[in-house]
Amino acid sequence: MFYGVSHLIVPVTDLERAVGLWNGVIGFAETKRGEGYVDLDSGNVVLRLMQVSAVESRVSVRVTVLDVEQAYQSLLTAGCQSRYTPMKTPELEEMACVSDPDGHAVVLWRALNEDEWGFVPELPKQGEWSPEAEDLLKRLLSHVPALFRMLARRKTTRIIELMASEERSPVTRELVIRGYITSSAKVTRYRLVEPLRKEGIDPDDYKEEFDYEG
Repeated sequence: MFYGVSHLIVPVTDLERAVGLWNGVIGFAETKRGEGYVDLDSGNVVLRLMQVSAVESRVSVRVTVLDVEQAYQSLLTAGCQSRYTPMKTPELEEMACVSDPDGHAVVLWRALNEDEWGFVPELPKQGEWSPEAEDLLKRLLSHVPALFRMLARRKTTRIIELMASEERSPVTRELVIRGYITSSAKVTRYRLVEPLRKEGIDPDDYKEEFDYEG
């Protein structure tokens, strides 16, 4: 019965001024114009600017941007008012917000990777880990590209804990090293050599793990 959202209606008191902001500054392309309204392509749904005599209900529009600070300054220059300046959130986002001339909220945001955010998440561990083992794995995982680090963190932690369970042992430094190596695809294990050496670990001592076919 329902097919999805087609339009977001934004009531405005000055249609051409609103078009100047949403089309001229933000860059949404005009797709249709009718009596008292203009449709703009937002990339996901149609943004319909609707001429009204007075705005009775305000909306909030969340816009993905490449550079939050630059977009924020552009909107201030265009006559918007700041609601809050660019900031990082616990959800790994950077956000800022302005009010347009009709009082609608324009939220600017982009996703951040772990390096941009500047924090190291906790390992998704369930078993018993020595502090030394946990710290070592976090340092080793910091060499994984941020885009793939969350997946690597989950996979490596799971394999290490499986090895510890099989040996009926808490997670130790040695198990971290072995699990770190074997959890990586064999064809890419050469990339682990330098991170291991930076931690004072000789990769030659783990030839069996580097040759592991699992």
